[in-house]
Amino acid sequence: MGIIGWIIIGALAGWLASMVTGNDGKMGAFANICVGVIGGLIGGFVMNLLGGTGITGFNLWSLLVAFIGSLILLWIVNKVRK
Repeated sequence: MGIIGWIIIGALAGWLASMVTGNDGKMGAFANICVGVIGGLIGGFVMNLLGGTGITGFNLWSLLVAFIGSLILLWIVNKVRK
């Protein structure tokens, strides 16, 4: 998957995760992309630990993995900020 795919998946995953965690008002587009891309890395790592597959390309599974990783990242960030 190319850099454009990472940016699109990251933007969607970061935006969805920020809406679920209540951070949407505090984050802009660039922050959502960063959270989504880092979340994709975290989600892929977690899925590999669990024996599954991580980011597999530009598909719904990769969006789900990046979303889960983004939720984990935002949960950690929220705990550190408090």
